Amino acid sequence: MLSDTEAQLDARTVARAGRFADWPLALKSILGFWAVYALTVLARALLGSDPLTILQNKVLTLVVGILLTGLTYILIKLVPASAPLRRKSLVAGGASVLAACLMASMLVLAENHMRESKEEFRYQAREGFVVIQKGEQIRIERSAAEPLVLTMPKVRELRQWEQFRIAADAAVVWLFFFGAWSAFYLAAVSQAQTLALQRRAAAAESAAQEAQVRALRYQVNPHFLFNTLNSLSSLVMSGRPEEAESMILKLSTFFRTSLSLDPQADVTLAEEIELQRLYLDIEKTRFPRRLKVEIDVPKGVANARLPALILQPIVENAIKYGVSATREKITLRIAAREQAGRLEIEVTNTGHPDSKPPRQRSQPDGTKVGLVNVCQRLDARFGRAASCSFGAIADGGFRVVITLPVTRADG
Repeated sequence: MLSDTEAQLDARTVARAGRFADWPLALKSILGFWAVYALTVLARALLGSDPLTILQNKVLTLVVGILLTGLTYILIKLVPASAPLRRKSLVAGGASVLAACLMASMLVLAENHMRESKEEFRYQAREGFVVIQKGEQIRIERSAAEPLVLTMPKVRELRQWEQFRIAADAAVVWLFFFGAWSAFYLAAVSQAQTLALQRRAAAAESAAQEAQVRALRYQVNPHFLFNTLNSLSSLVMSGRPEEAESMILKLSTFFRTSLSLDPQADVTLAEEIELQRLYLDIEKTRFPRRLKVEIDVPKGVANARLPALILQPIVENAIKYGVSATREKITLRIAAREQAGRLEIEVTNTGHPDSKPPRQRSQPDGTKVGLVNVCQRLDARFGRAASCSFGAIADGGFRVVITLPVTRADG
């Protein structure tokens, strides 16, 4: 066990590591900004007659600039990550001012270490004189007199106020550079944080939806198992052991097939229909004379994908409220078709004249838990892209219609 002091130190170490976790982004942006500066210096140097000297003199500026930009980054990161953007901006502005002042001071102090450029600039003055500037020396050529040669003083030879003014002018120029990098960095960090929040929100929503789909899917099996075991009990008690044995084998096959499926996986319509055939074979054992099954699934939609066991509660309800509720022969029909890029599946049981008035999805019967389950699964998976409706039909019976986007199995 760690002591309280050790735990606090460990927490601080983790916090420091996390505070500078975005250093790759900062490093790339710093190098990128100064690479642009280096390219402008190179372009300017190539326009002159002594590019090598210009480039050598700028090496120190480049190195110090990168270090000062890194210092700006460190000062910004000293602000807690939870601090508002306004506070970070103020710190970034202060750090940029400091970096600009240090850069200007460095340039003043490093003047003696700069090599004198051999590049020569020649101007024609309005008064007729020719002004030639080479390094710190200015030569004025006059037609009627000897040339006048002037040597400009170094910055350190000027009065302190003039030195300060020159350094201040340079600091203003560099302030825009460091300020631009700080603004870019804060914008990049804010964007990254926003995207991270969006990803976490999307992940949380996806996890919640997945949990809901799993919960709804697992409501199917206990309901089906209860009904099947009840039917099996009836067969045993009525002295029909062969039919009970057949039902047990079919039940075993059905559960072996259905439980091997991933609750989040999709199956093809053909696979879903095959599962329902297994279930209906079980029910035919229970109702050999009262249940007739018709399945109409064209080959064109057989490979369409849909959530596993989405039809199970629909078929269960057709058996429970159609076949079990009457002594008449009931036809249970499963039909599928594709219309305008949407898969429509219709499950109908006909032949029962005592159907209740139609009910819409917004007013489900309290006993029809399975149908509500189907609607909730479609909502959780597809949202408004899917629909579910059910109700009694005029000539007796009950119809359930679900529609969902068409997606095809590979191959």
